[in-house]
Amino acid sequence: QVQLVESGGGLVQAGGSLRLSCVASGRTLGSITMGWFRQAPGKERDFVAALRWTGGYTYYADALKGRFTISGDKANNTIYLQMSSLTPEDTAVYSCAASPRIGPARAPNDYNAWGQGTQVTVSS
Repeated sequence: QVQLVESGGGLVQAGGSLRLSCVASGRTLGSITMGWFRQAPGKERDFVAALRWTGGYTYYADALKGRFTISGDKANNTIYLQMSSLTPEDTAVYSCAASPRIGPARAPNDYNAWGQGTQVTVSS
């Protein structure tokens, strides 16, 4: 089992920035890819970004490219999500997840471990 704990959420004004962290513990060896998802009230969980530890390959939801950056510290089993130019539409619960997939993992079903999520609220 992999345990994931997110932190860094909070309230930020529109145009501001925020950095989320996610620390993985437990059986992390099989977690090839780490991802971020978000879910706004009444909406489905959406893919945000992912990072494959091997090679450091990263990819993003098209609409978020340029504003969000995913990075990782493998030695500490931690991934980050740097978010900038935030708008109220970015308000959501942000969750990190771990996947055994080597190929692109953009769907929630590609992941087998989830954190509890951290709330991000962007005020106008």
